[in-house]
Amino acid sequence: MNGKQFLEMLARLPARVWLQAILGLVGFVVLAVLGFAVIAGVAAVVLLLILGFKAKAWLRAMFTGRSSGQPPARTQGRVIDAQYEVIEKKDDERR
Repeated sequence: MNGKQFLEMLARLPARVWLQAILGLVGFVVLAVLGFAVIAGVAAVVLLLILGFKAKAWLRAMFTGRSSGQPPARTQGRVIDAQYEVIEKKDDERR
């Protein structure tokens, strides 16, 4: 069966089959769009919940005067100083 015979076969299909195919395609597109909207909606709700809990913790820490998300202060006050020397690499072959 070549391309021309395939197109002739499609042309002989009744209108009812064409309408069912078109409605099926439209239904598929609608379901795809709604599925994407549901996934995006769930992601947005999760993001809002996370931001809400973070804001609640931030406000609680701000009004109670305690800081709850910072690393502890260093007890070691000594800084070690090191000397270093920059050595430039020269190619002896380029002379």
